[in-house]
Amino acid sequence: MPNKKQLIDLVVIELSKEHQQAIDAANDAHAAAVDDQSVAETQYDTLAIEASYLAEGQSKRVIEFQHAIDAYKALNLVEFNNDSYIALGALVQLSADLEANHWFFIGPAAGGFRCQLDKVNITVITPQSPMGTALIGKQQDDDIEIMLGSNKLTDYIAALK
Repeated sequence: MPNKKQLIDLVVIELSKEHQQAIDAANDAHAAAVDDQSVAETQYDTLAIEASYLAEGQSKRVIEFQHAIDAYKALNLVEFNNDSYIALGALVQLSADLEANHWFFIGPAAGGFRCQLDKVNITVITPQSPMGTALIGKQQDDDIEIMLGSNKLTDYIAALK
């Protein structure tokens, strides 16, 4: 059974790396926006404007990564059992994933992050994702039905931790 604290530490480490990359990209974009080479030579020259938009977008990413890191650090880890309702912080396994030993962790951010911990495959999903929406509020042994693109996935919740 994966340790949730270790999982959160892994997610925070990955988010911190991405946060630093976003800071570096924002700094590079800002430097390009104010560089002498970016000064418009004609009315059609938009290099400086494009660079400033890029800098603004990168700065927003920096803030988003910081919010995600803060959300994980503030996450209250609870152990779920057979009577629990699935919520933020739950580890959920569907019956189709028993053989592959795959679990979903419902986190506040970083949806799509995948890792392996103690020989267990884990995918982080958010409550806003199609899978998260289908799982939130359900209990162990409940059936779920999800539309993933044009495919309908029908399964049941085999385990909850």
